Amino acid sequence: MNSALAALLGLIVAIVLIVRRTPPVYGLMLGALVGGLAAGYPLVKTVDLMISGIGEIIPAVLRILSAGVLSGVLIRTGAAASISRTIVRRLGARHVYLALALATMFLTATGVFIDVAVITVAPVALMLGRQLDISKFRLLLAMIAGGKCGNILSPNPNTIIAAENFGAPLPSVMLANLIPALVGLIVAVYVLMPFVPNRGERPEIPSERIDTEHLPSFAASMAGPLTAILLLILRPLCGVVIDPFIALPVGGLVGIVATRRWRELMPGLGYGLEKMAPVAVLLIGTGTIAGIIKASAVKDVVLALLDQWNIGEAAIAPLAGALMSAATASTTAGATIASASFADIVLAAGIPAIWGAAMVNAGATVLDHLPHGSFFHATGGSVDMKMKERMKLIPYETAVGLVLTLASLAGYLICR
Repeated sequence: MNSALAALLGLIVAIVLIVRRTPPVYGLMLGALVGGLAAGYPLVKTVDLMISGIGEIIPAVLRILSAGVLSGVLIRTGAAASISRTIVRRLGARHVYLALALATMFLTATGVFIDVAVITVAPVALMLGRQLDISKFRLLLAMIAGGKCGNILSPNPNTIIAAENFGAPLPSVMLANLIPALVGLIVAVYVLMPFVPNRGERPEIPSERIDTEHLPSFAASMAGPLTAILLLILRPLCGVVIDPFIALPVGGLVGIVATRRWRELMPGLGYGLEKMAPVAVLLIGTGTIAGIIKASAVKDVVLALLDQWNIGEAAIAPLAGALMSAATASTTAGATIASASFADIVLAAGIPAIWGAAMVNAGATVLDHLPHGSFFHATGGSVDMKMKERMKLIPYETAVGLVLTLASLAGYLICR
């Protein structure tokens, strides 16, 4: 019990430091150090536990860095913009919320970071908002909802790290959350959005004319992500194993060839690395505190509480993801700590690795949008939304995350 309280203390220290604008990786490392020492471990053992936590996530870090090739190419070649604008144009103003949600969902599902996906779609959203008198509040919620749906079935860092820590094939973890993602999209657009007030600021100035003349075609834009996805799903379909470390960069290279943007190869690699490097560094911090939590009695305490509250063991995975996403305000960090700390106990409860990873990943979307994380600020900035207004979105974002989590849990219960 003392080690559990000490690990919790370390996590609280990390959260406080992050909220006070300490770089997250240093906040997490210091929190891990405090937690280990408070548990009574000698300094040497505390550091060893921190390093062991880092060691367990290094394979995922390599895959995440390789994912930057595809992500960078999609953005730098204009493929991401072409895909999003084609979806919005085809669905039209009549289905504006579905169009915006589907565009961000698709971009995120193909490997673009969720905040980058929102930023990419935002200019189109603001233009439509100006034309149709839709508030920034509704526009941003539609994009965030779609991004969350795509994030639970994407080859993004959160899915990669959850699959890695559970020892599950990445394509299978992605496919496990396909139906929950579609359920979340439908609920967000057709159940939640009608109850969201069209309040707050409107786009004040008509957006500049969007230049579609020099964007690659939709077919060329789709070549890269489709290649990556096809290579990944060869494992569940044909038993041919192509690691994401290979599949994602190959998808990026195919994208360069298909769009014929040869000059964007090096800028794309640089952009992808620029986006992935902070995530890789963040994972080092999450690995340190995950090592402390894993060595503590936190798992036993959680099991005892679940038993006392009559909550089934299947709830461990999504609950862990939700709690850790709240602590770190990050889907990636939340999925990392939750999967690294609770994978053993989830597997021991008889839950298949694929579903354990999928439910942790879904749970990590419940509270990853809190103000002490970068997602909150990046998405608000994409539509120039004031802090007070951005705060009012949190309950709706949480509702979307809960729907995804419950749908993923239901999927496991139905399939077991």
